[in-house]
Amino acid sequence: MNRRTALAILVMTAALPAMAVQKKAAAKQRVVIQVSDNDPAKWTLALNNARNIQAELGKDNVLVEIVAYGPGLEMMKAESKVADRLAAALDSNVGLLACENTMQNTKVDKADIAGGVKFVPAGVTHIMKRQREGWAYIRP
Repeated sequence: MNRRTALAILVMTAALPAMAVQKKAAAKQRVVIQVSDNDPAKWTLALNNARNIQAELGKDNVLVEIVAYGPGLEMMKAESKVADRLAAALDSNVGLLACENTMQNTKVDKADIAGGVKFVPAGVTHIMKRQREGWAYIRP
């Protein structure tokens, strides 16, 4: 190996950590927000958190999900007190996820839930999965 080749290898090796940091910085932030309360004030706080996170980090730089289960599912209904805010969150690419376990246990049909809401088999385990994947977790 000549000097030029050795120098090129040395320079490339030294640059690898910086390139890895750059790649990591470009990755999207991810946050999952739990709402398990049938309380419009808690929902307003959760929806404000989602909006503020997007405003601070840039909507294209962060993935935000709000997971509702237990009593919190009531606010995901089409006729809830926060239905307009849910629609605005969906328009801003906030993922709204309803727990099918809670729906089954409370006899709520998908037709009762606000349009655009997606469904997960179990809200708690979805949150656990997201945390394992490195998502930040917030419970207002």
